[in-house]
Amino acid sequence: MRYYFRADGNAATGAGHLMRCLTIADELQNVPGTESADICFLCADETSGALAEAGGYRTLVLHTDYRNMEAELPQLAELFSREASARRPVLVVDSYHVTDSYLKALGSQARIFLLDDMAQQAYAADCVLNYNAFATQARYRQLYQGTRVRFYTGSAYVPLRPQFRGAGYSFREQVQNVLITTGGGDQENIAARIFHRIQRPGLRYHAVIGRYHPDFEGWQRRARECPQLCVHHDVKDMASLMGGCDIAVTAGGTTVYELCAVGVPFLCFSYAENQESLTEYIGQEGIAGYCGAFHRDPAGTLSNMERLMDTLTGDARMRRRIRERERNLADGLGAVRIARLLSEL
Repeated sequence: MRYYFRADGNAATGAGHLMRCLTIADELQNVPGTESADICFLCADETSGALAEAGGYRTLVLHTDYRNMEAELPQLAELFSREASARRPVLVVDSYHVTDSYLKALGSQARIFLLDDMAQQAYAADCVLNYNAFATQARYRQLYQGTRVRFYTGSAYVPLRPQFRGAGYSFREQVQNVLITTGGGDQENIAARIFHRIQRPGLRYHAVIGRYHPDFEGWQRRARECPQLCVHHDVKDMASLMGGCDIAVTAGGTTVYELCAVGVPFLCFSYAENQESLTEYIGQEGIAGYCGAFHRDPAGTLSNMERLMDTLTGDARMRRRIRERERNLADGLGAVRIARLLSEL
């Protein structure tokens, strides 16, 4: 059986889409019956392709614009037409730039498994999955009424790396270490504004600066000048780094679920429209502190963050409550469940 993963990871998109596909691909090889599956990653550009290859997978770089996926259809049609197997390959698509026309064009040549965390429209797919905690079956039944599309929802499917399964966190009454993470891109260097806003004497700050951060050298300089700051780049064991911190500040996205799996009390905010639903849900459910939408109100979000950080730092009981609530959101086995769904296609 052959599986294709269509995802990109570059300075504009961040690495999240591609990294979660790599996690799913790894688990796919552990499912009985798919151990010898042929797995190939399809990427628009060389940067994305290099990430996929670093994960150990055969990769085809399409040399197209990731924002215009329909332009790559001739290449993919030719690729799938060469399939020797009588069984259609499975195509896993994870991109905000996918279109219904794109999926319709490929549906006759491949079985489509779509990762969709927006739930705004129906797509021509065999299976659709939204792993967000706020995703509801009712919404997808409405979207796909009258079709044979299978859909799966909920945070049980969050594709976290194996390091987050059973990750340990020892609660500490006194806050000593604070984690700041804003995603792989952070083109506006939001992390710097957060650090300067929440910096307090006696605390140690750990800033995770992604491979695509535009001010990496500036962060290295800050770390040299400020003994309170430690900069982490290309972190291999994020679960351990998180587990060594007492509070985290994070943008919306998969990192929210990673923190939940570890059990670290955190504050979250959105800096793009696609992050709003998750961060607002986290706040409404009292799972963690919600600071606001940075892309809509930077000053207000930073002000809320500063206030909540001071409150959380001084209130061990509140941190304990947050820890208990968030641990119910993700168990680290989502990628295993997705791999099983793919094997059943």
